[in-house]
Amino acid sequence: MKYLHAMVRVRDLDASLHFFRDALGLVESRRRDYPDARFTLLYLAAPDNPEAEVELTYNYDDEDYGSARNFGHLAFEVDDIYAACERLQAHGVVINRPPRDGRMAFVRSPDQISIELLQKGAALEKAEPWLSMPNVGQW
Repeated sequence: MKYLHAMVRVRDLDASLHFFRDALGLVESRRRDYPDARFTLLYLAAPDNPEAEVELTYNYDDEDYGSARNFGHLAFEVDDIYAACERLQAHGVVINRPPRDGRMAFVRSPDQISIELLQKGAALEKAEPWLSMPNVGQW
């Protein structure tokens, strides 16, 4: 058995690409448009792990998917948790759970999908401004 991907439905493909590709740093591996069926599938992966993908499913017709938390989250290992959070903030992403411990942070995608960022290897030394930042919203 081989893990392939996690699928998440998105309401705004451009906003989701800005988050997952531009801010988070995933790379687009493939895209499949199905105009007759009225949806697009877009696959992204971490540069160092192209086999494990996130599939963004964009349905052309407006639909409310709700904000159920039973999905859990997607998790990504990063080389520098502080640099990753700075990059996300520069793209307008709220850091819901700052990396106060130098190891873990949470953000949410435009569709409220919880994304966990974990420091590769040992936790970094605790540092400001992260150490003093409170949690914001749900994560």
